[in-house]
Amino acid sequence: MISKEIRFDCRQLGDGGALVIVPRVDGTPFTELIDRFEITAGMQPAGDAYGGLIPQFFRFGPMRDHFLGRSTNAMGPKTPVLGCECGEWGCWPLMARITVTADLVIWTSFEQPHSPARDYTAFGPFPFDRHQYDDALRALDAAIGSDET
Repeated sequence: MISKEIRFDCRQLGDGGALVIVPRVDGTPFTELIDRFEITAGMQPAGDAYGGLIPQFFRFGPMRDHFLGRSTNAMGPKTPVLGCECGEWGCWPLMARITVTADLVIWTSFEQPHSPARDYTAFGPFPFDRHQYDDALRALDAAIGSDET
């Protein structure tokens, strides 16, 4: 399984607004990857439906734990990796199963819980090298820390 590179982009909504986190896979924002998939698959609505996660709007717990599939709030076996473009993750989330091993972190089994008939089996899996993933999480922690001071 060839691993992909992940980064977590952090930006603020507007001027000094809440922090938004968008995963970036092999240099492409995950919002673009899911948009392309849904549009190609003929899903409606599709395109510009997703946005990043906004920790200030929901208590995900430490983002490191969240992106390792161990969010402090019980959300079932899957983890929101994107939220709605409106900023509220529960409005239109993209959920994934996050599996962690000694060598890999793998995102699989994507779903849109508000449209359970959608078929995401051809989207992914997204395997990431565990060390690179951990480095990306450390960079995310540093970015969040610097933005909160």
